[in-house]
Amino acid sequence: MQQRTARELRELFLSFWEEKGSSRLSSFSLVPDDPSLLFTIAGMVPLKPYYLGIKEPPHPRVVTSQKCVRTNDIENVGRTARHHTFFEMLGNFTWGSYFKKEAIAWAWEFLTERVGLEPDRLWATIYLDDNEAFEAWRKAGLPEDRILRCGQDENYWFMGDTGPCGPCSEIYYDRGEKYSCGKPTCGVGCDCDRYLEIWNLVFTQFDRQKDGSLPLLPHKNIDTGMGLERLAMVVQGVDTDYETDIFTPLIQHTCKRAGIRYHDGNAKNDMAVRVISDHVRAVAFMLADGVLPSNDGPGYVLRRLLRRAVRFGKLLGFDGPFLCEYLPILIDLMGEPYRELITQRPTVEQIITVEEERFQKTLQQGTDLFEEAVKGLSAGGCVPGDVAFTLYDTYGFPPELTREMAEEKGLTVDEEGFAAAMEGQRQRARASSKQKHSALAGDVYTELENEFGPTCFIGYETAAGTGKIIALLTADGRVDKIDQAPKEFELVLDTTPFYAERGGEVGDTGRMTVGNAALEVLNTVPHGGIIVHTVRLAEIAGPATIAVGEPVSCQVNEERRSAIRRNHTSTHLLHEALGRVLGRHVRQAGSLVADEFLRFDFTHHSPMSEAEIEEVERIVNRQILANTPVTTKEYSRDEAQKLGARALFEEKYGEVVRVVTVPENNNETFSMELCGGLHVRATGDIGSFKILREESVGSGTRRILATTGMNVLVVLQKLFGLRSAMTALLSTDEEGLKEKAQGLVDDLRRMKNELQAVKLRELTENTERFLERREVGGVLLQVGRFPNVKPDVLREVGDKAKARPEPTVVVLASVGDDESCQLVVMADDRAVKLGANAGALVKEASAILGGKGGGRPSTAQGGGKDGAKLDEALARIEALVKEQVKA
Repeated sequence: MQQRTARELRELFLSFWEEKGSSRLSSFSLVPDDPSLLFTIAGMVPLKPYYLGIKEPPHPRVVTSQKCVRTNDIENVGRTARHHTFFEMLGNFTWGSYFKKEAIAWAWEFLTERVGLEPDRLWATIYLDDNEAFEAWRKAGLPEDRILRCGQDENYWFMGDTGPCGPCSEIYYDRGEKYSCGKPTCGVGCDCDRYLEIWNLVFTQFDRQKDGSLPLLPHKNIDTGMGLERLAMVVQGVDTDYETDIFTPLIQHTCKRAGIRYHDGNAKNDMAVRVISDHVRAVAFMLADGVLPSNDGPGYVLRRLLRRAVRFGKLLGFDGPFLCEYLPILIDLMGEPYRELITQRPTVEQIITVEEERFQKTLQQGTDLFEEAVKGLSAGGCVPGDVAFTLYDTYGFPPELTREMAEEKGLTVDEEGFAAAMEGQRQRARASSKQKHSALAGDVYTELENEFGPTCFIGYETAAGTGKIIALLTADGRVDKIDQAPKEFELVLDTTPFYAERGGEVGDTGRMTVGNAALEVLNTVPHGGIIVHTVRLAEIAGPATIAVGEPVSCQVNEERRSAIRRNHTSTHLLHEALGRVLGRHVRQAGSLVADEFLRFDFTHHSPMSEAEIEEVERIVNRQILANTPVTTKEYSRDEAQKLGARALFEEKYGEVVRVVTVPENNNETFSMELCGGLHVRATGDIGSFKILREESVGSGTRRILATTGMNVLVVLQKLFGLRSAMTALLSTDEEGLKEKAQGLVDDLRRMKNELQAVKLRELTENTERFLERREVGGVLLQVGRFPNVKPDVLREVGDKAKARPEPTVVVLASVGDDESCQLVVMADDRAVKLGANAGALVKEASAILGGKGGGRPSTAQGGGKDGAKLDEALARIEALVKEQVKA
């Protein structure tokens, strides 16, 4: 068998199926167009609408090498040599073209003739009564004794409780006695490493009904999947995927950096090496496909993988950020065909650096806290839930990482305690992660698109037009006519000039006329290829019935649309200007284009300075003054990428895309983006551009709010009016305004500091007078309440109050004018030895006050917004002190 690299095997597979009449498709995004999934987990996921009949495939036969991520076994990645998060799935697919006979014969041809696997090492499993597959394998050349019949659990595939399904055939490769478990029963299906499944051929030929019956589908389909990493392992003759050329350059870099050797007998080092090499691939590809770190959804998985890799790097002795070192290696390995690794490299590097630096700062502190908490625990012990929560909430340790650290020491985690501490966050997570009904399951809009095809949109050329009603939708569903118009209803036309909300651009509004009725269009949204107008009755000039089939005259609100055009083209100019000023790591992370303003989210690690904001404004306004033409042209997706058009990875693009280009005066391109939205004819139509606000919206993501055209004039008029009012109020002129205001601020700050100093002196000199005292379980509990006192003053009072002959706990609270409450709790060393824990006291009391807090057993701080519940919080502290010292 000829030795081949993974890159050669990928190309060999794709070329082979092209020879068989298949169209090669580029890999789809890791983020699927299916809300029931976080990631693309198999090659067929992006093609699912074609199997369900919701969409027509671009070609009856296709072949892909699909990027995939599976996250159900993250904790086992690195522990075993089998598990991965990121992998490539090779697959050939067809809808009503070839079937079992050809699929099996060609699979055999590919494996034995093109790849060169030994025929006598191959086995196949088929469904129990699938005689058609049996005959196909026998005719292909596989002996009958190596064709095994299996039951439904092993060799039958279902898309869901109902819908397309069918038998499958799995191809196994016998790796030889060396990999056998040695048991007499060892054979295909054994858990050992001898018989390795390398390819699964699925034959979707039935349509399962609710009653369990299996009528034939109109077209028989093929769906196959073969892991590139596993095929490479077999062809390259190595023991595991991690020893293939896919992983070895990454592993070699880790070993060189750590000064170790892979497979030198140190299992912990080997695990760390595997974790880093796997996770860095997943993290890079997720970021390149537009996933951003967050606390839920795909972004949470990304952050979890990145932090797990950082932790294992720390175990190997790595100091400081190191993950970006792997990007050049990964690009060399996979930059072809995955060009997004190259084009998005600045963004990937920037986000990894920010995330890694942030976690590096807390990793050692969190690790020390964990080690301290488990110091006295023996094997089988339990890490307290509040420790797990603190690691998560304060130090950024994903709970799964804490569990993994506990398991390494033979410990468990108090899951109930952690869950109780996390209840607020868990409620929010449940609300945000509720799965929506998948569009792939079909609905009324899908039915309309299947029945009439996509809506014809004429809005690029005109703001007015005529269409025919093809559907009316009310709260009761689809109706044929409307006599008594409800407050609002939905209307679908065969042709419309109204732009449907997409890509961050809001939908058009305007008016429609249907016979004697005038309708106000409130919003326009897409559902697949259907454009849906939300309307309400505006006026009736006589008897009116709105019915399916009637003609409709449409008029878009042109003034509003023009404002939207200005703001949309401005987002393109802003995007490019940000890249020039801040660096090429900047990438759009979201947008909203409305008529009064534009909102633009982008990747960047720090707040913009005033100078940077002003430079961005200068660049954009200079381009506006140049009045250069804005052109739109359609290209194939591949052509657009070759031209260098910028694509937004959270967007879903078809095979034909619109490219919006803004040139510069020197005949070079200023901006070129894939975009289906509405734009001005020339940049001068924008008029002017002004940034209103720049702020953070999350880790590594900034947001700009800006406006254009006449709205800029409104803003300037307000600002000049405010300036005039302030100069009159402060009795100064424009030049002296800043100095006068600064003087007042300095005076106010000085008076506040003097007031705090007076308060501190009074409190510390008269501590006895301000504190209530009572003995609780052998500990002196001292409680003080103060109005509008800062926490640092409370701490100084606490330090003095602790100087008592008996064991002491000091609780100090300050309620502000806004009813917020600050808490400081201190316990001296003797009280701590008796069991007092200031951190636990503050944590529970702060929760009652509607906030949070914590700290060490000797000193803790917290508070909340609801100072009215201070009595309840103090009563809880007293009860807890009693419990702590009693225990």
